[in-house]
Amino acid sequence: MKNFQPQSEVKAIRVLLCGPVGVGKSSLINSVNSVLQGRITNRAPASNTTSDQSFTKKYKTYNFKKDRENNYPFVFNDIMGLEDGDERGIRTDDIILALKGHVMDGYKFKSSSSLSADDPDYISSPSISDRVHVLVYVYSADSPQMKPSVLQKMKEVREEASDLEIPQLGILSHIDKVCSETESDVKNVYMSKDLNEKMNDFSSSLGIPMNCILPVKNYSHETQLNPDIGTLILNALKMMIDFGDDYIDTL
Repeated sequence: MKNFQPQSEVKAIRVLLCGPVGVGKSSLINSVNSVLQGRITNRAPASNTTSDQSFTKKYKTYNFKKDRENNYPFVFNDIMGLEDGDERGIRTDDIILALKGHVMDGYKFKSSSSLSADDPDYISSPSISDRVHVLVYVYSADSPQMKPSVLQKMKEVREEASDLEIPQLGILSHIDKVCSETESDVKNVYMSKDLNEKMNDFSSSLGIPMNCILPVKNYSHETQLNPDIGTLILNALKMMIDFGDDYIDTL
């Protein structure tokens, strides 16, 4: 990651995190930043309480400091979570607008209406840098089966992203909460039958290949970095950045 540079003139690869409420999107951003900074950080506001409403309300871009003067050449965008039912959570139209680069940083999502072209937070002529270069679906390993309305929203976004030829990955978070073997040692992640079943379900639900579903444990209660947790996070980050770099090379 320290040596990575994009292949094109794009200054930063843009990764958009998408998924239901409470699956760990904001925590993933904090965990990536913690690994890159070499210490526990908490830049993206995240909630540890169980709720059916999204804690994140705005379209927020997060960069990652490489040193005092430079940032890493990739950014993450956090969005409002998908919720069950109509006029709840983020609207799929807004996610699609974000994919195309029309949503300005700081825009506050509205469950009742989508961003319109006459809104001051609408970018009418987005640059290549404004557009999303990698779409990452996040889902929690300890969540029950995805609700039909939420799954349908994710499929609508996936179809649009596929039409735009944006590469897509899946992150399965909270892997320590579904398997005692992984809870005791995250190195057991690929030996867990329970997690393999969860990854298969996630893959078949959205149609994402199994080798594009990556298990991750976010930093939650830890106060010090763990190299085994960091390995899974860096493995996922590297695939995101590689996929995004391949995509911007075609633009």
